[in-house]
Amino acid sequence: MIPFTLVACNFRYYAHSSSLSHSSPISSSLSHTAFASIEPFFSLLTGIFLSQKMKQFWSPSSINKNKAMVENLQNHDIVTSDEVAKAMEAVDRGVFVTDRSSAYVDSPMSIGYNVTISAPHMHAMCLQLLEKHLKPGMRVLDVGSGTGYLTACFAVMVGTEGRAIGVEHIPELVASSVKNIEASAASPFLKEGSLAVHVGDGRQGWAEFAPYDAIHVGAAAPEIPEALIDQLKPGGRLVIPVGNIFQDLQVVDKNSDGSVSIKNETSVRYVPLTSREAQLRGD
Repeated sequence: MIPFTLVACNFRYYAHSSSLSHSSPISSSLSHTAFASIEPFFSLLTGIFLSQKMKQFWSPSSINKNKAMVENLQNHDIVTSDEVAKAMEAVDRGVFVTDRSSAYVDSPMSIGYNVTISAPHMHAMCLQLLEKHLKPGMRVLDVGSGTGYLTACFAVMVGTEGRAIGVEHIPELVASSVKNIEASAASPFLKEGSLAVHVGDGRQGWAEFAPYDAIHVGAAAPEIPEALIDQLKPGGRLVIPVGNIFQDLQVVDKNSDGSVSIKNETSVRYVPLTSREAQLRGD
């Protein structure tokens, strides 16, 4: 059993789920009863920021370029570091979605197989949480890599001396994500070998290149997989949504003695971290 310390933190709602179409912020003052009563509604949403001021960060008509998308994230204090801004500006989100006209809207988009690419602000939040563990030469694991977008951002940040590994259990998504990356600014890292995407069960991590300085998980686990803790380097950080109906985005820091400290960053709604068969069934 891994010893850990749990630290409570911010209480804001975000949403992330398997089917999507539109993002509509909802008050964070929802009670558990109210949340439960609208839970079927949340199952239609993914990667959505829920704030007390019921508004989107920007409207679909106000954004059409990748750089402007990043600038909006900066204006709303979601992107706060130059390193994250540079990575998101370098990796064009439009390359990773089928509908480029909607690529820069703060909304999730379907990528098939009962999953989506998260809204830009969710990707930005995770990049910010992991930023100090994505320095040149570091190693990062992206579990549930989907389109390859965030894996590509990770590769840009850790550089050719580092290593960015994506793990996705849908072979078709792995194949399409490689094509996406080849068309992006991260293509040189793929060709050089410091970036790779593999077919596998992300709950088991990817032991070949462990230990990792940073691990990101893009689906909610009922509890933190032991394999991911084992593959995290002392001093490293894991960002993972944990829970079932009620979920928290947890930040897990591994201490030098092997113990972990866990902080609840915010409440979220993600698809479950499950088997390929269960995902394809939409369980």
